[in-house]
Amino acid sequence: MKMAVIGAGAIGNIVAGYLRLKNESVYLIGRPSTVDAIKKNGLCISGVRGEYIVNMEVQERLTQKPDLAILSVKTQDLDQVLKDNLSYLEGVGLLATQNGVEADKIITRYFPSGNFVSSIVMFGATYLEAGKVVHNFEGDWIIGRLNKRENDVYLNEVQQLLNSIFPTIIANDIQGMKYLKIFLNANNCIPAILGISMQEAFSDERISRISIAIWKEGWDIINKSGISLTSLPSFPVERLTGLVNLPLAQAAQIFSGIMVNLSKEPLYGSILQSIKRGRSSEIDFINGELVKLAKDNNLSAPLNQKLVDMVHEVEKTGAFFSKDQLLMEAEKFLH
Repeated sequence: MKMAVIGAGAIGNIVAGYLRLKNESVYLIGRPSTVDAIKKNGLCISGVRGEYIVNMEVQERLTQKPDLAILSVKTQDLDQVLKDNLSYLEGVGLLATQNGVEADKIITRYFPSGNFVSSIVMFGATYLEAGKVVHNFEGDWIIGRLNKRENDVYLNEVQQLLNSIFPTIIANDIQGMKYLKIFLNANNCIPAILGISMQEAFSDERISRISIAIWKEGWDIINKSGISLTSLPSFPVERLTGLVNLPLAQAAQIFSGIMVNLSKEPLYGSILQSIKRGRSSEIDFINGELVKLAKDNNLSAPLNQKLVDMVHEVEKTGAFFSKDQLLMEAEKFLH
């Protein structure tokens, strides 16, 4: 199977590099600076599996139809990428890796659902610079259809292919899992606002209180919107409900301990990684999705709205907030 990985950020580089190391037929689509760096120095991967320099085919856009296109750009870039490569993607199997739920809607505006597999990435990676990434921690790759079908031969083929690089699980309810994943990603806004690693941010239990408050507000919105969450293999719904039902300080202490030990290497989260690269982030599709759900159902999401606004302020000005500034802005929503 000839594969194209479209998007040479943290996840795209890890996926393309590991597939190439398994001698799969794969090429990577990236921005000009990334293409130049990889052609010159190879794709450099470090982290939990060791260090590799991977020599692989890389180009700026599709020039032929692959059998499978793995879409690893951020949601905010997806519409343009699909337009730019439309003629080479028609009739091609597509696999989406984006956070949130909006990417699936964008893709199905262009292509029939029969060509499309949704997915959730549970492993973590950090983009260092063009052609250099760190694989921070292992995790499953969860795949599924928006509309489940019996005896889905193609879905089984994709699972078998991806299983060579990450444990790959077929989900019966991929959308319910994606809404739960939003909660895991919703705390990425905090290191993005502060400009520091997750470990540094969440070692401070005062900051971890904000994370739990994000979840409490989001949990209320999800429930009142009539959305059912489905457990992820490594994060059951009961873990979320357990934390949101604890007193804020107690839940924050538990959350802090988890996040500090998440990765040996500094972990910055997808939102801060985009900001560091001078690009817009996916905040509108993570915390912004909770805000949108609230508005659609005549509810309010004041804390998530405030955090979305603060991330956009960082994107606009390039200046990060201090912990004291963040705490002052968030304090009125902590209860």
